[in-house]
Amino acid sequence: MTSPRLRDLPRAIWALTLARAVNRLGAFTLPFLGVILTTELAAPVTAAGWLLALFGLATIPSRLLGGALADRVGRTTTICVGLTGCAAAQLLLAASHTLPTAVAAVVVLGLFFEVYEPPSQAIIADLTDAGSRPAAFGLLGSAMAAAGVAAGLLAAWLGATNLRWLLVADAGSCLLGAATVWLVVRTNVHQRTNVQRMATSAVGAVDAWRDRRLLLMLAAGTGFAVTYLQITMALPLTLPERGLRAEQTGILFTVSALTIVLGQPLLRWGRLRDRTGFEAMAIGYAVLAVGLAATGVARNLGAFVAATVVWSIADLILTGHSWSVVSELAPETARARYLAVFGLSWGIAAVVAPILGTQLLAHGGPVVLWSTCAGVAAALAATSPALARRCAASPPRGPTPPEVVTTVHSDATGGVGHENRTPDECGGPDPVSAEAARFELARGVIPNPLSRRAH
Repeated sequence: MTSPRLRDLPRAIWALTLARAVNRLGAFTLPFLGVILTTELAAPVTAAGWLLALFGLATIPSRLLGGALADRVGRTTTICVGLTGCAAAQLLLAASHTLPTAVAAVVVLGLFFEVYEPPSQAIIADLTDAGSRPAAFGLLGSAMAAAGVAAGLLAAWLGATNLRWLLVADAGSCLLGAATVWLVVRTNVHQRTNVQRMATSAVGAVDAWRDRRLLLMLAAGTGFAVTYLQITMALPLTLPERGLRAEQTGILFTVSALTIVLGQPLLRWGRLRDRTGFEAMAIGYAVLAVGLAATGVARNLGAFVAATVVWSIADLILTGHSWSVVSELAPETARARYLAVFGLSWGIAAVVAPILGTQLLAHGGPVVLWSTCAGVAAALAATSPALARRCAASPPRGPTPPEVVTTVHSDATGGVGHENRTPDECGGPDPVSAEAARFELARGVIPNPLSRRAH
C-alpha cells in the first residue's frame, strides 16, 4: 500500500489547518483567565476559581452543540459561528469593568469555546480515507502544537503591556480564523447539508449515545485524557520536587511541540501505517506508559527532556488514530455528533485530572503519581485488542435513509462540486461529466470506492 503524503491531502485540509493555527496563535484567554479576573477585575481568588469551573462546565454542552450543528447546517458554517461567538465573548470580557458583566462573558465564552472542534474534525474525516486520515489529523495536531509555542512568546510580549490586550488579540485571531474558513475552506469543501437534512427528516436524528461502541471509545478516551492531562497540570508541580524550577516546564513543552512537528513522518511509516487503528493505539499507549514511567524516575532536566520526547511520540500516535477510529465508527450523517461525544472525554478529564493528580502527588509523591499514570496507560494498551473486538460489532440498526443520487457539476467560478438529491427530486439520474468526476476523484472530494475497499 502506498504511503500517503501530506502534500497529497486535499487543499481544504491545508486551509483548515492554516485557519486553526492562526486561531491558536492568539489562544491566550484560557491560561490567563484566572489572572485577568483577579488582577483586572479584583475578583477574589475563590470567586475566580468558581468562575473557571463554570467556564469548564459550559464547554461540555458547547462541544455537543457543535456536533449537532455541524451535521445539520454544515461544517464550515458551524466553525465560523463558534469562532465568531468566542471573539464576541472575549471582547465583552476585555471591556468588562464589573464582575457580573465578566461572569456573563465567561459563560458565553464557554458555550462557544468548543463549538468549532467537532466540525473541524468532521471535515478531515469527510475528505480522507482510512489510510490518510491519521496523517491528516496529525497534521492538524502538529500545526496546533507549533502555533502554541509561538502563542506563548506572543502572550509574554502582550501581557507585559496590559492583560486585556490578550483578550483583544485572541478575539482578533478568532475572527481571522473564521474569515479564512469562510473564504478559503468553504470554497473547497462540499457541505453535504442536503443529504444530511433528508436523512435526518426521513429517519430522525441518529442517537450517538445508543452506540455502545462509541461509549466504549469514550471510556477509553477519558482514561487517556485523565492520564495525559497530568502532564499539563502535575508536571509543573513535579519539577520543584526534583530540585528544578517550575518555569523549566516551558522547555519541556517546547520540546514536546518540536517532537510532534518533526515526528509527523512516523505516522506514514509503513509498519505503523499498515496496522489497524486499534493496533496503532495499543502501540501508542505502550509508548506513553514508558514515557510516564520515565518521568516519575527522572532526576535532572536531561532525563525529563528524554521522557518528554517519548510521551510526545505517544501523543502523536494516539491523537491521529483515536479520532480516525471514531470517524470510522460513525454514520456519515452523524459523524460530527460522534466526534463531539468522543471529545467529551477531555471535558470530563478537565474536572477529574486536577483532583486526582494533586491528591496522588500530595500523598505519594512523584513516583506514585507517574507510576499510576503509567499503569493506566499500560492497561489501556493491554485492553485495546478487546476494545477492537467489541467495536467490530455491528452498529445499532435503524430505518434506512432515502437513496441519494450524487451529481457532479461546475460552479460559476469554474470550480467543481457535487449535489445530493433523491431520485424523486431529480427525475432519474442526471448526466455526469466524466472529466469532472475524474477531477473530483483525483482531488479526493469524491471517495474512491476501490481505495475504501482496500482498507
